[in-house]
Amino acid sequence: MRGLRTAAAVAAAVALAAGAGTGVASAAAPAGAGECQPGTLKATTTDAGGSQHGMSHSGTYLRVQNTGKAACAISGYPGLALEGAGHTALKTTVRHGDTYFAKDPGVHRVTLKPGQSAYADLVWTHTGAGTAHAKSLQISPTGSNAHSVVPFDQEVDNGTLSVTAWSAKLPTS
Repeated sequence: MRGLRTAAAVAAAVALAAGAGTGVASAAAPAGAGECQPGTLKATTTDAGGSQHGMSHSGTYLRVQNTGKAACAISGYPGLALEGAGHTALKTTVRHGDTYFAKDPGVHRVTLKPGQSAYADLVWTHTGAGTAHAKSLQISPTGSNAHSVVPFDQEVDNGTLSVTAWSAKLPTS
């Protein structure tokens, strides 16, 4: 949980810095589309019909789906934390921005109607350098303490993950 809080704090700081540095206000959501609340989002991983492997890099897409009854909005980067066997916390470093396989769409507001999804690209290396053997991944869609835990049986160099911001479309290069 400590790693998730750290990732959440970093995600919030980056989102604030990105918004403050650009001087651009976020787009207004349709009436009734407030921020997505805990319990209304389901996070999973998906290959989205493709493969992200090459040059000691592997990746997957994060998918967050609005399971609520009303439209809501998210923005920024997902909070992430690796877990080992028995759900023990592993040291996790999360880097925001472009990944080996996709360009970062940047922080922007994504409005999700019920049933709609947003995506982020998640990438890690596996060369054997300071390898952390993860069994699960905590995903906090909004950077809060509310999170989903998904299976993630991966070797991750130094516990370092790279992730793009949420987008209504699959992030691509």
